[in-house]
Amino acid sequence: MSEYKTTAQDPEVSLWVEQAVAGDSESFGRLYDLYVDRIYRHLYYRVGNATQAEDLAAQVFEKAYKAIGRYRTMGRPFFVWLLSIAHNLLVDHYRAQRDSSSIDDVIIPADDSADPVTLAEKSFASATLRQAIKKLKQDQQIVVVMRYIDGLDYADIAAAVNKTEGAVRVVLHRSLIALRKIISADEGGRP
Repeated sequence: MSEYKTTAQDPEVSLWVEQAVAGDSESFGRLYDLYVDRIYRHLYYRVGNATQAEDLAAQVFEKAYKAIGRYRTMGRPFFVWLLSIAHNLLVDHYRAQRDSSSIDDVIIPADDSADPVTLAEKSFASATLRQAIKKLKQDQQIVVVMRYIDGLDYADIAAAVNKTEGAVRVVLHRSLIALRKIISADEGGRP
C-alpha cells in the first residue's frame, strides 16, 4: 500500500486507489465520487463554461479509468494525477478550439441561503475574478487555479504540470502581479 501516494488523506482513500489499480471498479467509483466536484471546479475555472467543464471532467475520469493500472508508477498523489490528466485534456481542448469560451455564457449557481445583495456581490466578484484569470497566460492560469481554486500546495502543482517547485513559485508570483494589474485596470485604476 505504501507505493500509492494520495497526499495526507484518509487511509481509506489509499485503499480505494490500491483496489482500483487492481481492477475494482467500485473503488474507482468511490474515487470518482470523492474527486469529481474538485476536477469539475478546476475545469470550470479554466474554460468558463459549465457544459464544457462537465464534458471535460467526464473525459478526465474516462482516461483515468482506462489508465488506472499505470497509476502505480506515477509516484504522485491520485488527485494530482487526475489534475495532470485534466491539464493535458485542456491543452488538447484549446488546441482544437483556438478561441476561448465567452465568460458571458457562465451561469453562477444560486445560493438560497444568502440575501439578493450578497448574492449579487458574490456573483460580480466571482465573474470579475474569472474574467481576470482568463486574461492571464495559459501557464499562469493553470497555477493560479490549482493554487487558489483547487487548494494545492507547490509540490502538487509542480508534479501536475511537470515543473520544479521553484518554477511554480515564480510563475505564481508573476501571475499575481499580472492579476492585480488586470483587476486594477478593469476597475478603472492605474495598472
